Amino acid sequence: MLPNSSQHILRPVRARTVVFSFVGALFLVFLPWTDLRLVPDFVALVLVFWCVHQPRLIGLGTGWFVGLLVDAGNGVFLGQHALAYSCLAFLAVGLSRRILWLGIWGQALYVGGLLVAALGVASIVRLATGAQFPGWSIAIGPLLGLAMWPALSWLLLLPQRRPVESRDRL
Repeated sequence: MLPNSSQHILRPVRARTVVFSFVGALFLVFLPWTDLRLVPDFVALVLVFWCVHQPRLIGLGTGWFVGLLVDAGNGVFLGQHALAYSCLAFLAVGLSRRILWLGIWGQALYVGGLLVAALGVASIVRLATGAQFPGWSIAIGPLLGLAMWPALSWLLLLPQRRPVESRDRL
């Protein structure tokens, strides 16, 4: 029988785990997708995860820097993702304790709301610069991110989990 995930004792996070998760998310964002409106924002998901689980390590500065990388890599208006991700990081750090009290699907609902808020900020910046409204299909990305939250949480916490056998000897 598998132990409950809440029974795991987590090791301290390694900086390389955080860096590799952002590199992987940036790689997924820079792939040539046919329709970006139907793809979850992987960088925003990873940013929310680390802001919730490591609020003293990851925050607004990380959100701003990663947002600038996404802006430069996608060739969009410089600063739109930076502003959206820094707002997202601010909200995620502020709600981190509340989010961690919930079960995985309750966390997913909060994360879905945060992703919609970040999408709203990026859309307002895009519209203010004269772009056309892309349609309501852009809401599919945050819904897919909400559905991916449990798998992403499990995957990103995997390097921190202690084996059950070593915990029993303590």
